[in-house]
Amino acid sequence: MQVAADISRIGEKILDRIVAIILILVILFAGYSLWNSYMLFRGGFAGDELLKFKPQITEDGQNPTLWDLMKINEDVVAWVTIDDTKIDHPIVQGEDNMEYVNKDVYKKFALSGAIFLDYRNDKEFKAPYSLLYGHHMERGGMFGDLVLFEDKKYFDKHKTGTLFLPEETYHIDIFMVSKVDSYDPVIFNPTRMQTMADRKVLIAHARKTKLQERDIDIGDDRIIALSTCEKATTNGRTVVLGVIRPINGDKK
Repeated sequence: MQVAADISRIGEKILDRIVAIILILVILFAGYSLWNSYMLFRGGFAGDELLKFKPQITEDGQNPTLWDLMKINEDVVAWVTIDDTKIDHPIVQGEDNMEYVNKDVYKKFALSGAIFLDYRNDKEFKAPYSLLYGHHMERGGMFGDLVLFEDKKYFDKHKTGTLFLPEETYHIDIFMVSKVDSYDPVIFNPTRMQTMADRKVLIAHARKTKLQERDIDIGDDRIIALSTCEKATTNGRTVVLGVIRPINGDKK
């Protein structure tokens, strides 16, 4: 009987230790999950350290703070802001469209990635069509607010933004939001847009799956597209289209 009692006590101690280890692992996992969620959320927004490089609208269109940021990362090409949204980020351009999917503007690993210009585009935004990518993150992180443009009331209230380049500043006039497939051969192939006339093809194509549109005078202005994942569909993408117009005079 004594032997059985001793075995029982040993078994209880072993069981207690196993339970304690499991509880510790659960607590550690929960802590890691909270930390990971916090880091992911924080990475979706430009913090104070980064915002000190944000350009301001000036009469001559010069943006010296961007040059300062380019000294930290030579891949920085611009900064984009969409008025009255959380979209307010520097833009980078990698050697391909995968380089900054999970890397931030400081070239550090980050699930939030960075806002980046299609590698086939001209970094000076001189092409008839320029394409930006960004993750769809919770609470409007990165390009998360783009999906809000699908709602007519939101679309009607949010019409403008600013594109800052090192030596030029452009006003953005938003005119359409469309929902497309991630393999769309027109929207996601800026090399097809070689001439200003090609813009008509792009607009007509985007109009086939448009959710909202407003009538503006596009004239000879270049088009910019902001793209992000559409959560409801695996390969779905929300694309907001606008035109860019120089703020400081008649530069084109």
